[in-house]
Amino acid sequence: MSPSTAREPRALLWDARRAAGLVEDFVRDHALDDYRDDVLLRSAVERQFEIIGEALNRLSRQSPDLADRVPDLPRLVAFRNILIHGYAVVDDTIVWDAATRRLPGLIRRLDGLLAEH
Repeated sequence: MSPSTAREPRALLWDARRAAGLVEDFVRDHALDDYRDDVLLRSAVERQFEIIGEALNRLSRQSPDLADRVPDLPRLVAFRNILIHGYAVVDDTIVWDAATRRLPGLIRRLDGLLAEH
């Protein structure tokens, strides 16, 4: 990574947190069927998950000790890779579950890490 594209660990945490907050906003007041029927909503949610995964992947390279404190970080990065490279086989139910059930825990953890740093 060139110096012009390097980001500080705190900035990477913030990028992931902001993207997670946007996903929460996007899915609020929606149901799985809404998500399946709305290509714009799906695209927005998937893009923010891509950002979360990329920010955390960079964090794991720049600050491994800090990255180790993010639960399921390897799975989040793998999820990002599936969204980008396996776009033709993305399961809407899995993305929806991540957005509505798993994301709140990640947000709490990112908030805690940001408060410390």
